[in-house]
Formats: sequence, C-alpha cells, structure tokens
Amino acid sequence: MIGGTGWGGRAVRRMQTIADLFRIETANPNLMRAQMRALHNQVPLLYVILAINSTAVAVTYLGVAPDRITLYPLGGLLALCGLRLGLWLARRGHPIDETRIAAKLRLTVGLAGALAVGFMAWASALSGYGDADARAHLLFYVGTTTIACVFCLAHLRAAALLVTAIVTVLFCLQVSRHDNQVMRAIGLNLVIVSAALTFVIVAYYRDFTRLIGQQVELERLSRENLRLANLDTLTELPNRRSFFATLDQAADEAAGGAEPFGVGLVDLDGFKPVNDAHGHGAGDAVLQEAARRLQDVVGEAGVVARIGGDEFGLVLRGTGGLMTMGEAICGALAAPFRLPHGGTAQIGASIGFATCPEAGHKAAQLVERADYALYYAKAHSRGGAVLFTEEHERLLRTQSVIEQALRHADLAREMSLVFQPIVDVRRGGTVAFEALARWTSPELGPISPAVFVPIAERSGLITRITAVLLGQALAAARAWPDRVALSFNLSMADIASPQAAAGIVAAIRASGLALGRVILEVTETALIQDVAQAQTVLETLKASGIAIALDDFGTGYSSLSYVHRLPLDKLKIDRSFVSEVTTDPASRDIITSIAALARNLRLDCVVEGIETGEQARLLEGLGFVLMQGYHFHRPMGFCDTLRYLDAEAVRAIRPVQAVA
Repeated sequence: MIGGTGWGGRAVRRMQTIADLFRIETANPNLMRAQMRALHNQVPLLYVILAINSTAVAVTYLGVAPDRITLYPLGGLLALCGLRLGLWLARRGHPIDETRIAAKLRLTVGLAGALAVGFMAWASALSGYGDADARAHLLFYVGTTTIACVFCLAHLRAAALLVTAIVTVLFCLQVSRHDNQVMRAIGLNLVIVSAALTFVIVAYYRDFTRLIGQQVELERLSRENLRLANLDTLTELPNRRSFFATLDQAADEAAGGAEPFGVGLVDLDGFKPVNDAHGHGAGDAVLQEAARRLQDVVGEAGVVARIGGDEFGLVLRGTGGLMTMGEAICGALAAPFRLPHGGTAQIGASIGFATCPEAGHKAAQLVERADYALYYAKAHSRGGAVLFTEEHERLLRTQSVIEQALRHADLAREMSLVFQPIVDVRRGGTVAFEALARWTSPELGPISPAVFVPIAERSGLITRITAVLLGQALAAARAWPDRVALSFNLSMADIASPQAAAGIVAAIRASGLALGRVILEVTETALIQDVAQAQTVLETLKASGIAIALDDFGTGYSSLSYVHRLPLDKLKIDRSFVSEVTTDPASRDIITSIAALARNLRLDCVVEGIETGEQARLLEGLGFVLMQGYHFHRPMGFCDTLRYLDAEAVRAIRPVQAVA
C-alpha cells in the first residue's frame, strides 16, 4: 500500500514535470519579453522555410497526386502562414505590449501545434502517392523542416516541444500502417532524433532562461551602480555628479526655449563645530535632518543635492520666488537639531542664488555666480539668502581684476607692512606690534587688505603673500628691543598642514629672531574649517616656543565648544564688543564674561579697537591689561616704530628722574 502510494506520487510528479515543459512561464515577465524579441526575429524565418520546403514537395507531387490533395490544402496552409508572417513583420518595429505578452505566446504555441498537425496531415496524404524518389523527398521534407522549425521556436520551449511531439507521433502512426521495414526503421530513427532534439531544446531553453536571468541581474546591478554613482549615500540625495548633470540638462533646455530656472548653493553655518564637539555620528545625523528639511521646503519645485561636506545644491524651476524660498530654507535650518545621544544643536544656513539667463547660460558660470552670492551672504548677511545681481557682477569683475593683479604682482616690492602697538596699560609700555599687510599695485593703486586678503585666500595665493610678509615682519622685529614681540596673522591656508607649520618655524629660525618673541594670530573663521587639523598644526607651532593668539574672538560659531581644546596663549576680543562698552551694559557683561573665561583658562586677553580714553579706563577697571587701538596709536611704518619706541623709552625715564 505504502509502495503503491509512493509509486503513484512519483508518477504524478513526473506527469507534472512533463506538463510544466509545455507551459508559458508567466511568473517571469523578463523571460517572456526576451522570448517575444527572439520570436519577432525567428518566426518569420519559420514561415519562409515552411513555404519553400512545402512548395518544393508540391512541385514533386504535381501530376502524381490529385490537385485536391497536392494544391488545395497547401494553399490554405500557406495562406495562413502568409497572414501570420505579415503580422509578425508589421509588429517588428513596435514596442512590446506588456499586457498581452502571455496571450501572444500562448497563441504562438497553439498555432505552432495547429500548423504541425496541418502540414503533417498534408504530408501523410501525399505519402500514398508517387514513386520511391517522391517518397524519399517527402521523408526528407518532414525531417529537415521539423528540425528547422523546432530551432526557430527554440526560445519558446512549449511550442518547440509541441511541434516535435506532434510530428513524431503522426509520423510514427503513418509508418506503422506500412508493412515496410525501411519505413519502420526511418520511423524509429525519427523517434531517436526527436528524443535528442527534445534534450537539446530543454538544455538550450534552460541556458537561455539562465542567460536572461543573468542579463536582468546585470541590468539591475548596472542601474544600482548608476544610482549609487549619482547618490549621496548619507543623505540619499543626488550627489555632486548628479547635481551638475541636472544643471547641464536644465541649461540645455533653457537654451532651447524652456522656462528660466534658478541655481542655489546652501552652506550650513556652524556645522563643523557641532561635528567636532559631538562627533561624526552627530554630524551625520544633522546632515540627514538638514537634507530632509531642505526637501520638505523645496518639494516639487526643484532638485536638492548634496554636493560636498555641509554644502547643498538646488536646481529650481522658475525664478520668481527664490528669495521667499531662501527665507523658508534659512528658517527651517535655523530650528534646533536633535542629536542622537541627547541634546540639541543650533546651526544656520547661508544661501547664494543665481538665475538663468540673467546670471549666465552655462552650468559652470551659474555655479560660479551662485558661489559668489553665497560668499557674499556669509560675509555680509550670514544666515540669510543673497541673489546674484548686476552689482555682484561688477564686484566679481573687480575682484577678478584684483586677482589677476595679485597673480602677476612683484610681492616683495608691492607688499609692505604697518605695525600697531599692543600696550600694557598698567606698566605703560608696548609689549608687541601687530603686523598689518598693505598692498600698493602699480596698476590699481592701494588695495585694502579687507579686499585683497579674502581674494588671495580664495585663489590660493595667500601662502605666497604670507611668506613674503613674514620675512619682512621678522626683519623689522630684529630691530626692536627684546621685550617687544611680533604679532603676525595667519590665514586658514597657513595652518592647513603640519608641513606649513614646519615652514613657518623654519623661516623664524632662519631670521635669527627668538621663537619666544613671535605671536601667531589665527581667526575663528580659519579654525572652524577643520578644528582637528588646526589643533595639530597649532600644537606643532606652540611646541617650538611660539605663542598662539585667537583673533576676533566671539565673532565665530560655538567658540566655547572648542577654544579649550586649542593650545592658545591669548584671546583677542573683537572690536565689535568694544564700540558700545561705555553705553551698553550688555556689551560690558559680554566682555566681563570673556575676561572670566580667559582667567579660568589661564589665557592673556587683548582688547582690540580701543578708540577713546573713556573706553580704556572702563576696560582697565574691568581688569583688562593688554589693549590695542587708535587711542594708543594708529598703524605705523617700520621707521616710525623705532621713533615710537624711543619716545616711549624717554617717557619711562622722566618719571624716574623726577622721583630721584
């Protein structure tokens, strides 16, 4: 009983397996599409082979068998073949109708079976006529035509196997009626050939199916690689490459008459201190949330991309509401960001916009204009949006002229220094001079450092200028008394690497000036570009004996989050806190807090921008000792520093003589 049940189950499974060979695999749409493409090329050939081979047999039997057997059935079969051939050829250049693929494949299988029955019935009817040569031609026709048709249908396994089965069965039934050993041998031979043909069809179809699967997987991987190549994996926004591709496409469409568009560059203000203070995990979370907020604000109005670091790019349809959108983006990004491990972070955003065609037609030009608008926003309206205008175009052209003049300048001849004293108000003496750069171009005349220094930093020329001016400053400092130090400003490029720091130390040593008489000033803006790198470089400088001062303290972002990590000796309080110190209690409170911070960190504090005696007396009463500003002296040339120091020495001697 158990054995019978097992045998019956195996029989059912075998029958199921055989039945599966004749089914259309509707669950695999990729395979069905590939089958349709292959059949579009091969089925027309099948009909041509049928027509040629069958016509040749008809010619052989013309006059031998009656026309009602030779011509009329063939005429009907060939008419059907011609109709189907025309339909296949007509559909060759048309896209495949995805909704009807399965139905068309089933129709092809059915027609293949019907034509196999029709042509075999016609051949069987002719087999009773003619001599040995005619019958040999008929047998040759059945064998060769079957093989040719089966291979034309090889991509549709069900049709190929059905044709093979029908031809083999009908041919064997036909030869079994003849008491002829040769015919029976031919029938047996056909059965063997059909079995081999079936094996080849099944194997070929299996390989074809596997190949289609591999192609589909390869296409999927290709699409995935293309997606990843154009995707920022952290924020899942389009990346820099995708941004410029979108921008190029928009520019091409605008050149062809499409609507104008806007380009925006968004830079997060204060992101780097958050990243440095809370770790990269927190920084990544802030970037992801910033991306989400940007997408929420922009919506369907354009494309948002992350183009690097904490900078995002926008390609926006239309140009009418750019500033309104900019305000919405700045507001969205100014809201607190919740950090993964608790707490919040507060950052902001500055945005630069440029429009096509007003600001340019090419992608590179539009990005350059938007970048300038962003630079202008960060310098003049940080936390806001700026649209590139004709005024910015004028400024950009002016800066381009200045940049070219800088590139071709004889720096040693055109660059010079003036020096402003830093005074100890309790002792009444100068403790240092701050070196301030000046440039007089032969073509452009005097250029303010507030103009040419940012241009030099943006163009990469600042390190050359630093080298020239540091040499001049060190030469001047050698002429001052040993008690007077040199305070020299560094840019962010000057603290970009340990190699740069080593070059500065080497230059000081080569000058013969004691390293302890040099104070190097760096700004918060320079430090927040890369706090970790700046810390490494400043530690290298301080280890050599050079003092480090943080300039413009209080104007940057999140100063307290990293100032304690840096190897500082001095804080220089920005002049913006001093201008109203005598009239604004809030300004006094801020300065008092900074003084307390400096004492706790054991740092000297220099107050910049002192312009009146009242300010000096008030700040001295608050405990400040080191001051700098027009109240004490304006910046002066090198020779004037020597006269200034001589006069200061004379003033110091007179009180001593009076006491004596």
